[in-house]
Amino acid sequence: MKPWLNRRQSSIASAAFVIMTTYGLSSLLGLIRNRLLASFFFGGREWQLDVYFASFVIPDTVFQLLVIGALSAAFIPVFSQYYQKSKAKGWQLASLAINAILLIFLAVSVLVFILARPLSQLIAPEYNLSQINLMVQLIRVMLVAQLFFAVSAFLTGMLQAHQRFIIPAISPILYNLGIIIGTVFLSGRLDIFGPAIGVVLGAFLHFIIQLPFAWNLGWRYQPILNFRHSGIKAMIRLMLPRTLTLAVGQIENFLAVVFTAGLTAGSLSMFKFARQLYVLPINLFGVTFAQAAFPSLSRQAAQQQLKGFKQLFCQTLRQLVFFALPASLFLLILRVPLVRLAFGVKQFPWQATLLTAKVLAALALSIVLQAASHLLIRCFYALHNTRKPLAVSLVTAGINVVLSWLLVKYFNWGVLGLAWALTLTNVFQTVGLGVLLYRQLFGFDGREFLLALIKMLLAAGLTAICLWLPMRFFDRYVLDTTRTIGLIALSLIVGLIGSGVYLIVSHWLGIEEVGTLGRLWQRLRHWRQTMTGEKGDQPTTTLTTAEIE
Repeated sequence: MKPWLNRRQSSIASAAFVIMTTYGLSSLLGLIRNRLLASFFFGGREWQLDVYFASFVIPDTVFQLLVIGALSAAFIPVFSQYYQKSKAKGWQLASLAINAILLIFLAVSVLVFILARPLSQLIAPEYNLSQINLMVQLIRVMLVAQLFFAVSAFLTGMLQAHQRFIIPAISPILYNLGIIIGTVFLSGRLDIFGPAIGVVLGAFLHFIIQLPFAWNLGWRYQPILNFRHSGIKAMIRLMLPRTLTLAVGQIENFLAVVFTAGLTAGSLSMFKFARQLYVLPINLFGVTFAQAAFPSLSRQAAQQQLKGFKQLFCQTLRQLVFFALPASLFLLILRVPLVRLAFGVKQFPWQATLLTAKVLAALALSIVLQAASHLLIRCFYALHNTRKPLAVSLVTAGINVVLSWLLVKYFNWGVLGLAWALTLTNVFQTVGLGVLLYRQLFGFDGREFLLALIKMLLAAGLTAICLWLPMRFFDRYVLDTTRTIGLIALSLIVGLIGSGVYLIVSHWLGIEEVGTLGRLWQRLRHWRQTMTGEKGDQPTTTLTTAEIE
């Protein structure tokens, strides 16, 4: 066992760096995974790929509500509390929690296994008999993968509670690798069951790589069960509001299946492909910045340092917008080359490429807002307010349902309508959260942020021009973009030009966040120390915790 893999990340900076680095690697494998799926199943078997994606919805919802709901809000804080008092009691609680959730999860999974057909007909009413039959079989296969994930998720919680972030962050990479193996080696003989078996393999790898590290920390499985244990009761109380919020969040996945079921074969797959590119900058910047800032926001709130809380929030939001804004422009302007590069295998037709690019363009317009919403939600959690995010989520979900029906069914916009509905919904969600947070904090100095935002938008406007013009020039007169090497060259050259313009203009306008890049570069230069949280990686002030250092 490599010592650095089990090294404790003692600072927020090292933890954030691990999250960002491994997320980037996982996203790259995810793009390769979906490119392979497009190459194997477009060109006549698109409907199988649609059903494959639709089959994830029900098993994943069960997992999200039971396991993620318990972990994200309940297990880590309660486990940490018990472990600090007594290691033995902490490990005992870990086994109790795993057994309790597994028992409930198994019971629900058996119910889903039995009711797979009516559930499939419920969420995909316009699927024909062949599609429903395939969906039933795939759902049952996916349930096996979720069982591995159920245990693996608790191992992740134990490792993260001990500030071990490297192995939990590597696990999703192995999950994608498992799907790639199933797709490449089994699709020829088993059709869409190849990737489905790959999902099970990936889930097993996700679990097995974490097991020896949890064992090394001292955890030993105990076959015990006690729902009356005070720790289990505390977990149940904490997880209920989070589970409700996650349930609302799952509506988006159900809508994608319901409203694409009656559309052209491949519609759901194209939406998933576009969404994969869309969420990349959101997770890379929105989630990472929010996760990095959350501990300090919680500390400021606990100490009732309202001024410091506001300053940290505004600074983090500015940094988040500074990075997410150009990323949204890259996806918006380079949408066609990026879709072709990511999924443009010969089996993926030109019309599918154009439609996927249009969906991506519609989604890209809300990247900054959606990234900001992750920070806003964590601000409420730091203030111990889960009701307001839940209320906004409920209203948002209702708006999403209405808009999706209007744009997809009434105006016949197809899968593009689904993308616009999601974008408009994101606008409402972020604005709603922002207004509520402003009121709860009794306002904050928005003048400085507004001035910085105006400067960023000006830099972004010039960057957009310097992205579009070179793209058109190199595409028409210099590079052969019918080949992959030409697409790579186009994306790199135009991306470098756009990045250079954005940084130069930002520096000229005096945007402070340019300095964050210098600190990020220092972290990249000393990547080993940053990954392991060694000496020299200790946070010195609360202001640095919002940065991806």
